[in-house]
Amino acid sequence: MTDHTAVGVRVAINVCFPAARTRLRILAKGGMLPRASEVAYGEGITGLVEFAGPAAGLTRLADVCLEDLTEADDCAHIALQWEAIDVDGKLFTALLADLMLIPAGDQITALSLTGTYWPPPGRAGAGPGQAIVRCCAMAVVGSFLDSVARQLAHPAGTAWPAGRRPVP
Repeated sequence: MTDHTAVGVRVAINVCFPAARTRLRILAKGGMLPRASEVAYGEGITGLVEFAGPAAGLTRLADVCLEDLTEADDCAHIALQWEAIDVDGKLFTALLADLMLIPAGDQITALSLTGTYWPPPGRAGAGPGQAIVRCCAMAVVGSFLDSVARQLAHPAGTAWPAGRRPVP
């Protein structure tokens, strides 16, 4: 299957915009975004294997490309691209997206990710159906955004919700 899936997720975090923007800058420079990408992609592939069979799990994330954080008074933005390796050892783009922060009130910031997700390539007619791909794509993006939101809301060294830990 070579079709892409449009994805978009937005969450509100209880952090004022200037603090969230500063924390996002720190996360981008500190390597957290690539680590969160690896975890989210791995979870997505695991889910895809459950629906499409073991062949779908023979890919892995190879690289996470991040643009520099661009900032304005009312927006912070990072373009990101995930490159994965398919079963044949060929690189393919798994995600091309924009990660964005915008103020949503005095003490609330909206974090969003919009872009395009590509499933692992498969043989013609052998790939997972579009509904399965869409479900897995939203799970991958949701997992990534959840990790970023937790890091923005609870920077390293602060308390985490019960049963939750920062991305290793």
